[in-house]
Amino acid sequence: MCVLTCVLLLSVAAAAAAQVQSVVFNKQTGKLDLRDGLQPDFVAFANFTDDIRNTGWSYLEVVTSGQYNDTLQAYSAGVAEAAVTSQLIYKHWMNTLMGYCGPFKYDPAYCRRLKDYITDNLQWVAQQIEKNPDSSYWHQVRLSLLQLQGLEDGYNGQVTSPGRLSFNPLGFLLFQMGGDLEDLEAALNKSSLTRTLGSGSCSALIKLLPGNKELFVSHDTWNTYQSMLRIMKKYTFSFSTSLKDKTVIPGGTQAFSSYPGSIFSGDDFYILSSGLVTLETTIGNSNPDLWKFVRPEGAVMEWLRNIVANRLARTGKEWAAIFSQFNSGTYNNQWMIVDYKNFVPGKPDLQQGLFTVLEQIPGMIQTADKTQELYQTGYWASYNIPYFEEIFNASGGQDLVKKYGSWFSYNENPRAQIFSRNQTLVTDMESMVRLMRYNNYKNDPLSECEGCDPPHNGENSISARSDLNPANGTYPFGALRQRPHGGTDMKVTSYSLFKQYELLAVSGPTWDQVPVFQWSTSPYRSLTHIGHPDRWDFPTVHVRWSK
Repeated sequence: MCVLTCVLLLSVAAAAAAQVQSVVFNKQTGKLDLRDGLQPDFVAFANFTDDIRNTGWSYLEVVTSGQYNDTLQAYSAGVAEAAVTSQLIYKHWMNTLMGYCGPFKYDPAYCRRLKDYITDNLQWVAQQIEKNPDSSYWHQVRLSLLQLQGLEDGYNGQVTSPGRLSFNPLGFLLFQMGGDLEDLEAALNKSSLTRTLGSGSCSALIKLLPGNKELFVSHDTWNTYQSMLRIMKKYTFSFSTSLKDKTVIPGGTQAFSSYPGSIFSGDDFYILSSGLVTLETTIGNSNPDLWKFVRPEGAVMEWLRNIVANRLARTGKEWAAIFSQFNSGTYNNQWMIVDYKNFVPGKPDLQQGLFTVLEQIPGMIQTADKTQELYQTGYWASYNIPYFEEIFNASGGQDLVKKYGSWFSYNENPRAQIFSRNQTLVTDMESMVRLMRYNNYKNDPLSECEGCDPPHNGENSISARSDLNPANGTYPFGALRQRPHGGTDMKVTSYSLFKQYELLAVSGPTWDQVPVFQWSTSPYRSLTHIGHPDRWDFPTVHVRWSK
């Protein structure tokens, strides 16, 4: 049995009781049944430990058996996950999606447009699946949707034999489409947009140590504090590449940070059996002329393209090519793909293909191998601003700089300067964690904000704490004001850890240089946060999975 253990640095956490559920195929009835414990004839099983009170994380492992066809495996994987995480799913829905296009919706016209968009898109996707039965791409799209359907059916207690895909457009799909929705709101003219001008969504750093002795890959999620019910997941799926190609997918095993009700990361941060580590930070789109490229036909939503690329790609170049197909123009990100197969600790030169960068906006995707730049500078930082000049200009970056100043520029943004200054201090894993949790905004001159009163701003650091900005301050644009938003985690892996799908992780807003976030004493205690710990001062954990 694959049992997850979570070990605190310098001490061992008292583990909560694990819950194991198996999905088995009943040959007499021809249906799927749920059974307690690990069954020898499982189609899929889920092993879940809720340790949120101790570490800020819960932990989930889902495994499928190659003895069964891909359809049964995918649907059963969703059913098994729902069986052990249904309570967290309910809480996370209440905290983050309750009321979004619900019965008391604020903007019914937008909600109708959104429902129509999703319905039309799913119909087009279903047509492509039917037209391309031998395609590896569409096979993986179908399996992903079957997994999601199993998750929703399992949660609703309506498990059936998997067959025709049938979704509630405003159901569990919304868990997957959080990033896509930010852009769909703009493209579909929502009257009140969720996205705040300049709002960051993640910091990332790839750091090469001197002498190439180690390569760290790290990511901070920036999100609303209501989203902080978290699950660290490991999927081990025995899916075939396609109906014709029975070889197991290269990315069949994945470890990633995630959320209840989501079958992908969303952050995004993945360690894959293909040898790749993939991650992104959001770059968004500020050019309204580009929304014309966001159409339901000819597009696959970003969350699905992400899953398919992670499953099928063997190299960074392949990942970019797969992901670039059917650009939805939504959840527009800078993706970084690290191929650890091309890294040898201590080797003086780096192989091409080690590091690939991709940026997406509506109607445009640009990709480049940035291995040599990583070798020359020793690091690559990502902080929600496009690197490629063409992407920067087309998405409205120049206009933002003209209007608001260097805060929106690629090289002079506060995080760009902090990363450039502080990355030289990284010598080991401990100092890497320290940098990724860094926020000393009251004392760091690079955290100052032109036009802000007070001048120092909790947004302007590697792990933001926007809740610490005074409510009565003066700020030139929305991202700098007081908000229940900031860095909500930290994940980092390395060459020595990734082969076992291991990582170090911290849950919750940073707290070593600034006050601990506590719901009961915060300005946001009235916000729905069911199931959350009150005080978020969790230590770094070393996530280990069984062999």
